[in-house]
Amino acid sequence: MNDDPVDRLLDAAESGKSIIKDRKVLHFTYLPDVILHRKDEQEKLTQSLLPILKQSRPSNILIYGKPGTGKTLVVKKILTKIQQRVEKSNFPIKLIYTNSKDETTLYGLLVSIGRQLGLEKEDLPPTGLATSEVFKRLLKSIETNQYNIILVIDEIDYLAHLVSKTGKDILYQLTRANERLKKGSMTLVGISNDLTFKDRLDGRVISSLGEEEIVFTNYDVNQLKEILLDRIKEAFLDDVVETSALNLCAAMAGREHGDARRAIDLLRVAGEIAERQQSETVREEHVRIASQKMEEDKEVTALKSYPLHEKLLIIAVMKASGLSTGEIFSAYKSLCKAIRQKELTQRRVTQMLGEIEMSGIISGKIVHQGIHGRTKKFTLTISAETVKDTFKNEVTLEDII
Repeated sequence: MNDDPVDRLLDAAESGKSIIKDRKVLHFTYLPDVILHRKDEQEKLTQSLLPILKQSRPSNILIYGKPGTGKTLVVKKILTKIQQRVEKSNFPIKLIYTNSKDETTLYGLLVSIGRQLGLEKEDLPPTGLATSEVFKRLLKSIETNQYNIILVIDEIDYLAHLVSKTGKDILYQLTRANERLKKGSMTLVGISNDLTFKDRLDGRVISSLGEEEIVFTNYDVNQLKEILLDRIKEAFLDDVVETSALNLCAAMAGREHGDARRAIDLLRVAGEIAERQQSETVREEHVRIASQKMEEDKEVTALKSYPLHEKLLIIAVMKASGLSTGEIFSAYKSLCKAIRQKELTQRRVTQMLGEIEMSGIISGKIVHQGIHGRTKKFTLTISAETVKDTFKNEVTLEDII
């Protein structure tokens, strides 16, 4: 028997020994033929978009639901089905999908929409124009080609949150685009993970964006089990995933707002761990190891994604844990001075703390201070070691970590 770990794994790979027969089924981008427990939502959205097949403009639609409740899957399935139908039609329809989180800037998001409209670099450069000019060129392309567009913006709450006033202005312009179009039309479909998203929008945007609304409720544990069983049949060899492992995946994801994506990811990582251990079955222990690994990976990915000043604020919270906004601002100013960075205003820092809190990396708690009124105190929700390990290799931050 070969004891060398590299040879052992390579031998297993060469022999084709694998308990996973189709890995793509366990990836979040996989679109199943049947989307379980979402019949009503599919019917509602299809009915809302039906006017496009009758050469009329559908209403703008806002879709709500927690992460992993099937929103994007349902939208993509319906767009695919509509696309198959309109290819046989002379009515010029364009279906555009974009995700706010995939673009680091509002400009990038608009350019992404432009590329899907067929605008090349010479018509729409990747940088250098005012956002109002980019928007004007998008509308011109729609008018010239007489396109009837269904524009899906996934995680639309991130767009409004990320770019604050500018993002909200663009949302307003998008929802009112038809008032400026002499030919063609635009229907906006916004997908939001945040049920309170509308509370932060201008009344004008709310009235035009939420012409129709569809709410995706959380999956319960039994529904998650059925979704996982459906994936297991396609992704794994027969009788490989133990029932107890399946139940644990569903229970863990059920605790986190009925998140099907989390459940499928857990199953995938557990299967990969079992395969690496050359286990013939996926067991509970593999699911527990997978859960721990995914939690660590999620935190590190989130920390790395923040711009510099958000990272400085996270470090300030770590060093001044349990202190008020003002005290954290003082700690942040000291860190800026240490790395020779121009500090942001206290108002902007307070905004940023709220934004970081929404991501779950830090937690704020209102504390009553008697005659001194109330203040908000922040603490890290992840370990200080995770923050230090993630930032220690960044040249700008290594000295202050």
